[in-house]
Amino acid sequence: MKFMKLGSKPDSFQSDEDSIRYVATELATDVVVNVGDVKFYLHKFPLLSKSARLQKLIATTTSDEQSDDEIRIPDIPGGPPAFEICAKFCYGMTVTLNAYNVVAVRCAAEYLEMYESIESGNLVYKIEVFLNSSVLRSWKDSIIVLQTTRSFYPWSEDVKINVRCLESIASKAAIDSARVDWSYTYNRRKLRPPEINNNGVPRDWWIEDLTELSIDLFKRVISTIRRKGGVLPEFIGEALEVYAAKRNRGLLIQDGDDDADVFEHRSLLETLVSLLPSEKQSVSCGFLIKLLKSSVSSECGEEERKELSRRIGEKLEEANVSDLLIRAPDGGETVYDIDIVETLIDEFVKQTQKRDELDCSDDINEGNGFVPDSSKANVAKLIDGYLAEISRVEPNLSSLKFIAIAEKVSNFPRSSHDGVYRAIDMFLKQHPGITKSEKKSICRLMDCRKLSPEACAHAVQNERLPLRVVVQILFFEQVRATCPTAKPSLPPSGSHGSSRTTTEEECDSVTATEETTTTRDKTSSSEKTKAKGVVISRIFSKLWTGKDRDGVGDVSSTDTSESPGSATTVGDKSTPSTRRRKSSS
Repeated sequence: MKFMKLGSKPDSFQSDEDSIRYVATELATDVVVNVGDVKFYLHKFPLLSKSARLQKLIATTTSDEQSDDEIRIPDIPGGPPAFEICAKFCYGMTVTLNAYNVVAVRCAAEYLEMYESIESGNLVYKIEVFLNSSVLRSWKDSIIVLQTTRSFYPWSEDVKINVRCLESIASKAAIDSARVDWSYTYNRRKLRPPEINNNGVPRDWWIEDLTELSIDLFKRVISTIRRKGGVLPEFIGEALEVYAAKRNRGLLIQDGDDDADVFEHRSLLETLVSLLPSEKQSVSCGFLIKLLKSSVSSECGEEERKELSRRIGEKLEEANVSDLLIRAPDGGETVYDIDIVETLIDEFVKQTQKRDELDCSDDINEGNGFVPDSSKANVAKLIDGYLAEISRVEPNLSSLKFIAIAEKVSNFPRSSHDGVYRAIDMFLKQHPGITKSEKKSICRLMDCRKLSPEACAHAVQNERLPLRVVVQILFFEQVRATCPTAKPSLPPSGSHGSSRTTTEEECDSVTATEETTTTRDKTSSSEKTKAKGVVISRIFSKLWTGKDRDGVGDVSSTDTSESPGSATTVGDKSTPSTRRRKSSS
């Protein structure tokens, strides 16, 4: 830390109790200066030679015969300690200035009008030399001085100490890290080789020291850095994340917090949101979601939540399932805020549509084909996992809400529908009281043709699924086993069609029979399994009989009305019945 000594005479100030200070000398004091609750017994001549304000005050006191010989200056910046340093300077006694007291003494000297016009080499001039030649050239001293200015507003603003500290800090943050030759604080252990220069200084060396600032000063520093330029947006975003981590307590509303704590929390959150760089890659999705969670818990303004939702929607593919489990405010219908997740998905869809339109226009102009965005597949996987988890932990999740969220990403590319199946199975497991119609609606979200063999094996033994879904899975598995190159297909209307086939009716009748049997407790589980197996065998018998008769598998199940075989007819492969007819002829 830089310091400067002024004066050469020994310090002869002494105390009498806590409220009296005097100069130990043979000359009797002739003026009393009352500063706050402390009285200073001093001599007029040293004070008059340095301070224009004291000249005026003493002159006023002398001309007023009714006045006592006391001068009162209760509003001097820095109070008694700062005045004592100024008084010692007037006597020529040794005083030491450093980053911790220089602001108080500078503001007190300004108050006392200790200018060059009164005497050459006065206190204001000497402090300015110290600030410009030493303090503002030091990284850490500049930060310390900036911190101390808060206690001396508006005097510190009037003498422009705040502005000079801000400019000094911003200039040093933007400097090439290879030229950094001063001390700084760096305790983080997340360095990547590209961030370190040859001298071993990381490019984000300046961030951690700024976390010691109050939020209002931190905002001013970051705003100055952005205005001056020279610092990449990702480092600005990193500074916000590090600051938020340092103030983690401030981002969380705790039980028992009073109104002042809640106000401080909201102010911190709103400031961080306002400082977010506009560049997409400047902050991580995880950090944005933390801010969003805090905004929900503290019931921040709608504008902050909209901005955070928009920013998260731009990069939703970077989130994970735990990020989306956002607690709802107390008193809501659900434990977790599901509506805000819908908003994030809507924002992502909106952003991807804009990107797709731009990509399409660029591809048309360049004569290239359109390349789909892989982020859609990542978001589809994310939402599948979220639906499975929210089904497990949210007892008040309705089937309509489950379907609404799933349908928002239903058109996104997926390598398989295993994630959809896991989400459906978890919902059915945790919400056994839903109706048969709700089960059907939920199961329509799943494309049985896109289940992996492992998922199919689990599904065909899953008693929570409607019987016709199990039959459909068995059918497609049979097609795959018979014709490995076949690709079963469903009509565009899929399971949303209104027609009901014989197979579907049989599936439903078996389901109804099972439900009745369960209610009356007249059939054991083994008998039900046997009954289901008999009906499934009968259904497949009809399916394959129809295929033999028509030459094309024109089979109707719950969710299909055209033959999977019609799209996958292979060469001269004949059915068993055809081979029998040939042999008999």
